[in-house]
Amino acid sequence: MSILRIGQVTAPIIGALWSFVVAVTVAIAMSFSTGAEFAPSGLGALIVGAILGMLVIYLPNRSLVAAVTLAVMILCALIGYGPIRVGENVSTIANVVGVLIFTGGFAPALVAMLPEVHQGELTRHEFEDAVIKFLTGFGYVFFTAIVVIPFYVMVMTSLKSQQALLQNPLDFSLDWEKGLGLFRSYSELFADFGFGSYLWTSFYVSVLTVFITLAFSIPGAYAVARLRFQGQKAFSRSILLIYMVPMIVLALPIYIAFSMIGLRNSILGIVMIYPVTTIPVALYMLQGYFRGLPAEVEEAGLMDGLGRLAVIWKITLPLSLPALASVSLYVFMIAWNEFLLAFMLLDDPSKFTLTRGVTMLNSSEIPRQHLMAGAVIATVPVMALFLGLERFMTKGLTAGSVKG
Repeated sequence: MSILRIGQVTAPIIGALWSFVVAVTVAIAMSFSTGAEFAPSGLGALIVGAILGMLVIYLPNRSLVAAVTLAVMILCALIGYGPIRVGENVSTIANVVGVLIFTGGFAPALVAMLPEVHQGELTRHEFEDAVIKFLTGFGYVFFTAIVVIPFYVMVMTSLKSQQALLQNPLDFSLDWEKGLGLFRSYSELFADFGFGSYLWTSFYVSVLTVFITLAFSIPGAYAVARLRFQGQKAFSRSILLIYMVPMIVLALPIYIAFSMIGLRNSILGIVMIYPVTTIPVALYMLQGYFRGLPAEVEEAGLMDGLGRLAVIWKITLPLSLPALASVSLYVFMIAWNEFLLAFMLLDDPSKFTLTRGVTMLNSSEIPRQHLMAGAVIATVPVMALFLGLERFMTKGLTAGSVKG
């Protein structure tokens, strides 16, 4: 039996680790929201977490853990040492809010992680259940943080004034007395920097890329999935070979070729080159889905007198709508976020896509909050589109995964 599978060892270890995770999270959240000095104390968090973890298995009623945690945190605040260190400029209200958030994030989760942990030897199931629940909680916190924190910093910075950013770049609290003046950066981007034009250009370039990609990838994927011809297997396996070559390697030849034929600095050139990067992945996704469709349905259509194109139009495509929706969404996101080719090929500001326009803001002469506001404008539409159609994308990506 491992010593780790003893309740008096398992509970303090998980309590200490979870206390450290919560302390780091609360310290970062409070610093970003108030601009005050909050910092995690590694040793303090481990000691307090270990003590509270041990108490969990000795308390007759585990609902008391929250009250005990709150009492311990208040005591830590009074003596000035605990899971979270606070600076001298931190107000009493902010300190109390930090204590309450730590208690609310630590105690209920710790009780949920140790429901079957008791004094003495633990079974393998009891030990693994506690470990898995801790790892699950850590995963939720970690992945939420890496997704939310960059976006939060981006949004808060876009709402700050240049003077406030110079005084304290890490202070993300807002002066709500400004009202609509908080959105001054956004209004200036549309009024003075032409971001309305960039949005429209990115939108119709992305839509055209989706249509062109589907126009080539649907017949290509169907041929690979259904028809028998020499070299079919080799072609099927080599579809994604273009992704083995970094785009930066291809950018210079593309730049030279487009300059020679007059397509550089034109929307037509962008619309022509974007599908080159999206057709292989779309073809690869669709061929797997087409292989998963029952061939008997298409053979029945052929026996009823339909031609091959009619079978594709009347039978295959209606059955493939989830896959077409997911591929369209994926291609749209690729085209919307594409930067390298737009940066290489577009020089005229009146033809910039949104990503190219945001790059223009990265200048010492332009306030930093304008760059962040541009990044928010470029991110929000595609994020909203993804969240709104995410279920179609998941369904389309997994529907063809059984066969193929």
